[in-house]
Amino acid sequence: MNHYFSWDDRLGISLPTLNQEWEQYNEAEQTFIVTQWEDIRGTIPDRVIALERVINVKQAELFEEEDFERSCCINSDIADLASRINDLHIWYRMNQELDNKRHS
Repeated sequence: MNHYFSWDDRLGISLPTLNQEWEQYNEAEQTFIVTQWEDIRGTIPDRVIALERVINVKQAELFEEEDFERSCCINSDIADLASRINDLHIWYRMNQELDNKRHS
């Protein structure tokens, strides 16, 4: 994307990769970073919904699965997807921290 963000395959979004303290960026850079993050952040709810749909499919598959080993694999997949959703929620809240820094 640019040198302020890098793609995260696991979460399916670009994440901030800031190489210095926030205060060391000039005002134009801070504005650019916050604007870009707000755009990225806006995609997070749709990403969460997509992962929840996959979880629902996997839960239905798990309900029907009779093979124990396969059930364990499906359950592990569900746990991984839930972890991704949790991480996306954490990143979604990052906007508040950047907003506070921008207004300080």
